[in-house]
Amino acid sequence: MENTIYDKLGAEQLEQLVHKFYELVTDNILLKPLFTSDLEMVRKKQVAFLTQFLGGPLLYNETFGHPRMRMRHAPHAITEAAAMEWLKCMKLAIDTLEIDEDFKDTLYNCFPRVAANMINS
Repeated sequence: MENTIYDKLGAEQLEQLVHKFYELVTDNILLKPLFTSDLEMVRKKQVAFLTQFLGGPLLYNETFGHPRMRMRHAPHAITEAAAMEWLKCMKLAIDTLEIDEDFKDTLYNCFPRVAANMINS
């Protein structure tokens, strides 16, 4: 029985989403400077965070501790424009998944509040 977004999406499609998302981010002139560290580790953390955020196992907590996303993003100057570009990349990545359109909308709608919360400049 599928109870959460994570259950419905599944680990494999989540991995695909994160992979595609970071392809888009690294091609984005506004976002690329925000992602200067080891992208493989960033992807691993994102998969762990999204697994947990979308209702799956608490992978991020178990591996990296409490997410404290706003604190972890504080060293990066995140503008409203960057948050909008981040959402655009996420939407494009979601659109590449082979899931129904309503579920794509449900999945995407998990992110605008998170992006808005990361704005710090």
